[in-house]
Amino acid sequence: MTYSLVVIFLMIASRLSFAVELPNFTNLVKTYSPAVVNISTSYKDKGISSQAKTYGHDGGAYGFSPDQLNNKGFADDIESTSLGSGFILSADGYVVTNHHVVEGANKIIVRLNDRREFIAKLIGSDIRSDIAVLKVDAHDLPVLTIDDTPDLEVGEWVVAIGSPYGFDHSVTAGIVSAKQRSLPSESYVPFIQTDVAINPGNSGGPLFNIKGEVIGINSQIYSRTGGSVGLSFAIPIDVVVSVVEQLKSKGKVRRGWLGVRVQEVTREIKHAFNLDKIQGALVNEVFAGSPAENILQVGDVIVEFDGAFVPRVSALPVMVGKADIGKALTITLLRKGKRTEVELVLKELVDVARTEKTEELPKVVNNEKIVLGMTIANLSDAMRKSSAVKTGGAWVNSVRTGTAASAGILVGDVILMFDGQMVKNARQLLTWVKTIAKGDSIPVLIRRKDTTRFVVLNIE
Repeated sequence: MTYSLVVIFLMIASRLSFAVELPNFTNLVKTYSPAVVNISTSYKDKGISSQAKTYGHDGGAYGFSPDQLNNKGFADDIESTSLGSGFILSADGYVVTNHHVVEGANKIIVRLNDRREFIAKLIGSDIRSDIAVLKVDAHDLPVLTIDDTPDLEVGEWVVAIGSPYGFDHSVTAGIVSAKQRSLPSESYVPFIQTDVAINPGNSGGPLFNIKGEVIGINSQIYSRTGGSVGLSFAIPIDVVVSVVEQLKSKGKVRRGWLGVRVQEVTREIKHAFNLDKIQGALVNEVFAGSPAENILQVGDVIVEFDGAFVPRVSALPVMVGKADIGKALTITLLRKGKRTEVELVLKELVDVARTEKTEELPKVVNNEKIVLGMTIANLSDAMRKSSAVKTGGAWVNSVRTGTAASAGILVGDVILMFDGQMVKNARQLLTWVKTIAKGDSIPVLIRRKDTTRFVVLNIE
């Protein structure tokens, strides 16, 4: 046998060996598909639905004619529908799905894979975790096995079963891409990221490990087109179990409230604050009347919460949300480079409606000072009203190229703190800037609309 034939034989043998080791999901699908359900909802729209409008004048997927869409009486009777997935929690008819699948629905229909259909009652729904619990009038239903203490590893195989675009009980597979992912709108969920193909209609369906245990609920995808691009996110099952228990027993979810706004510790923040490691959550605002008032300070870096290590900012809201309300707990933090422990008692998180400010920014007519590539001024009454800053600060009236622009400072920002010191006015800030040296990295606290955050000025 020639050398080339030996090489070819070894390559084929290697590929065959690898193929044999690939998982086979057929038994998992046969065993657990019966407990996965299709969920359809209907919504009574007043006037032409926004969804119908997006499909153009021909009505598109809704099949409405131009005359029907322009007829007010017809438009008032339009009933829009949506599809999602879910799975059966218990044999007596409890079903779990996503909050966004059933939000605002006036009718929820649960369909099993044996084609039985049930009108479901909404037991409770939680927007922050995107979880909803339903109840159907049925008994002896198939149920899934929950792995409520999953030892999940990045790279392991996972399987999703759901109804993408209404195609019931479609099966897709992939691997765990990452854990503890934080998405911008979901700070209370440490998402599981996978490359499993998830599309509209998969929402609320189960994510299985290779043993057939549910390890999460498929909730969101990242996509520029609306279809799967291999970036899907599932709610971990331990979060699901906790939320479901509270929704079933109380109809709502109680979460702890610390009363701070925090941000990521980046490489620039580490350098500017003289930290040893990139870890923890940097406090950039402490709310009045909160548990943290007079205990935590702006500039503190929280590194441990109630005995648990805080690796990054996304971990802290999850810890706070799950912590006991009304019970004293210990927070370990870095304050001006020194490790410190404080005690406080969490209150219950209460949702407060927030409105986005849309008014035009006030303009400065005089007293402008140029510093670090921006112009700053003292705050007028109109500026204080716009920024909700009662005292002190320096208003940013324009930003040119240079240090300020590179740090991400924008027109309308208010500089509250400079290198650990509260800013009283624009003149004081100008004086401090003259004392810094080239190569310094200065932490600066800014106020932007209704949020605060630290940025770093790298002095060139």
